[in-house]
Amino acid sequence: MKDYKSTTIEIQNNFLSPYACKDSDTKGRRTPLKPCPMRTEFQRDRDRILHSKAFRRLKHKTQVFLSPEGDHYRTRLTHTLEVSQIARTISRCLRLNEDLTEAIALGHDLGHTPYGHAGERALQKFTHFSHNEQSLRMVDYIENDGKGMNLTFEVRDGILNHTGSNKAVTLEGNVVAIADRIAYINHDIDDAIRAGIIKKTDIPEEYNVLFGDTHSKRISSMIYDIINASYGKNTISQSDKFARGMDGLRQYLFDNVYTSPLAKSEEKKAIKMIEYLYLYFCDHEDCLPEQFRSSGDPIERRVCDFISTMSDRYAVRLFESVTVPKNWSML
Repeated sequence: MKDYKSTTIEIQNNFLSPYACKDSDTKGRRTPLKPCPMRTEFQRDRDRILHSKAFRRLKHKTQVFLSPEGDHYRTRLTHTLEVSQIARTISRCLRLNEDLTEAIALGHDLGHTPYGHAGERALQKFTHFSHNEQSLRMVDYIENDGKGMNLTFEVRDGILNHTGSNKAVTLEGNVVAIADRIAYINHDIDDAIRAGIIKKTDIPEEYNVLFGDTHSKRISSMIYDIINASYGKNTISQSDKFARGMDGLRQYLFDNVYTSPLAKSEEKKAIKMIEYLYLYFCDHEDCLPEQFRSSGDPIERRVCDFISTMSDRYAVRLFESVTVPKNWSML
């Protein structure tokens, strides 16, 4: 069988930046696979994520606004696609490995609970839980009925370190981390304006001057600044004024959007529901799906794993099934 992949490897070796992580540089997988004649290892990882059940569930997981009625609010899936687009644009201009970037971007939020960060906070009341660590567990242990996806080290590292104080070992992973920030800052502004929480004219003028006064202009200027600050360097960075500006715009969202009555209106209910499900299944281990009854992990870990696989609407149906009395008949 002809090895078409060799052409891709040759292009990488001749074109990509010396700081890029080429497929020939990968540290590999926990379990080696027979090489594919068409796809590189990072392409295979991207495809495994894209075809996974965990990825499909993202379309029914909350981003910021819980159970919005409109069709145009972001979900965890559309957020992921926007992160991927931004990250790929940066990587292409910096001549980094676009396949690696895309794989990390598509997998970075697979471990989110139903109802997003609200569900995450609910579980943190009882045990250690962070969505980036859970995303790694999803690809390592939970997906494929407990067998995991057997991804490469570099993709797994990028997923784990897309947020928090630790940096990914590859520039591609660092690109995804900053693309994640660009994506949510801008689409949360867009969704907040659509929801009537803020008006376009409420955004402080200093940010309009710095980034532009439209959704498209803000994203483009942020991307362009990163490319300018990072080109030809073994780092991913921003200019000081853009870094400060993004921090300020993010704080504006925390002060005016994330804590607003509309954005928070249903959050207490969602948190109480996730808390109830956690406690219920910790006390009713026999009601867990077989996959989560049979592993050797503590019950707390297995219940968190189960909850992280739920979509918003599945969590609601499950909550109703264990709390609402069922009709019965003597007939």
